[in-house]
Amino acid sequence: MKKIGIIVFSAFVGGLFSLAAFQLISPDSQPSETVVIKTASNNNQLVGSAYMSTMPNFVSAAEVSLNAVVHVRTKYQGQEYYSGSLIDLLNGRTQYYQPEGTGSGVIISPDGYIVTNNHVVANAQEVKITLYDKKEFVAKVIGKDPSSDLALLKIESENLPFLNYGNSDNIKVGEWVLAVGNPFNLNSTVTAGIISAKGRNINILSGDPQNGISPVESFIQTDAAVNPGNSGGALVNTNGELIGINAAIKSNTGSFAGYSFAIPSNIAKKVVADLIEFGTVQRAFLGVRIQNLTPELAKEKNISVLDGVYIAGLAENGSAVKEGLQKGDVIIQISDKVINNVPELQEQVSSYRPGDKVEVTVLREGSKHSYTLTLRNKYGNTEIVENKDNDLVEVLGASFEPLSDKLKSRLGLSYGLQVIELNSGKLMKAGVKKGFIIVKADGRRVASNEDLMASVRGKKGGVLLEGIYPNGRQAYYGIGM
Repeated sequence: MKKIGIIVFSAFVGGLFSLAAFQLISPDSQPSETVVIKTASNNNQLVGSAYMSTMPNFVSAAEVSLNAVVHVRTKYQGQEYYSGSLIDLLNGRTQYYQPEGTGSGVIISPDGYIVTNNHVVANAQEVKITLYDKKEFVAKVIGKDPSSDLALLKIESENLPFLNYGNSDNIKVGEWVLAVGNPFNLNSTVTAGIISAKGRNINILSGDPQNGISPVESFIQTDAAVNPGNSGGALVNTNGELIGINAAIKSNTGSFAGYSFAIPSNIAKKVVADLIEFGTVQRAFLGVRIQNLTPELAKEKNISVLDGVYIAGLAENGSAVKEGLQKGDVIIQISDKVINNVPELQEQVSSYRPGDKVEVTVLREGSKHSYTLTLRNKYGNTEIVENKDNDLVEVLGASFEPLSDKLKSRLGLSYGLQVIELNSGKLMKAGVKKGFIIVKADGRRVASNEDLMASVRGKKGGVLLEGIYPNGRQAYYGIGM
């Protein structure tokens, strides 16, 4: 049986850094003969004409979208290598190779804010934007959200064409949609299809609940053709409204094989607003551990319904347990939205911030009960989470998180700060790689962002970072300040 993979489809070029090679076009893949279909009578032509007359007109939606979808090109940390010449090798002459990537993005404001996928720009040293009119800009990464695979960029320009958000909660299976992007570097490509399903969870986003990173997967599934390079592009309705950000395909070849997946626009709208206002996403939590309600689970727990989300556990001191929800309850509604499965629940909760109140309706022993919950942040309170990484990102060009208990145990450490994202900056210039765990800075222990910032703030000259990689390799880096 062939294994079918889920492909996040920003396209990476450069042989030395290829993760996989796909045979996209080859002489063997071409059809051996041309099949000609002939109509038997004029009646068939009339039927075809009648069918075409019922097709929606995509022209206006395509025109609006093409002007607002951009080509995203990224450069990553390079490395030197020998060309193969013995003379060059003996004389120490090297060549420099810098891998590049490509994807798409959507302009969402006239002053240059652009939304794309996190995986398109993650760890990029440089991000360049090419508009539909071929103008080029260097973009600044405003913020990234691995939990939803979204990122926000900014270019310095005015009066740009942009897409308005549509309400992704209102889309229906069977609606026509357009996918707009830059597959295989084919700039400004438009394809059409229908919405095939909603609320899909395809398990492509990794999480770290201990550090408050909880994947939000409630994809729109469509059969509009998308391919490598479409990542971050627009999924629009026939009115030209943005209803999704294209993110992944399901394929065993790496190319389009019938289905693609987009992040709903309502999720993107909330993430973008948070990144602009706070510099980080304000993610809210109910305080429950949940799972889909399957026929087997319903039978085991003597539950009479199959639609809803089963509460398998409650967070200690969380909002749910405080307000009276119980293990074994089935969540069937959040405010005015009916909940059928885990992705739908995640999507609805993701639209709120800590401190917001929501009405949660549950089914318990055949009876409905409603509770008003005040949502909390990953720290268990209702405060807005500050982006404490901003200063470090500016100074060092990287984002960090405290070392997980799992890595502490495996490496025999009691503290440490791990590099989780690298951008162009001092760490990348010094040769630090993603995953490096900083243990000491100039001899001082580093267990938090505050510890590291205290070591580098106002420092003149350089800072010595001591640490270890997850594979156990120790490393030392001198960082010029």
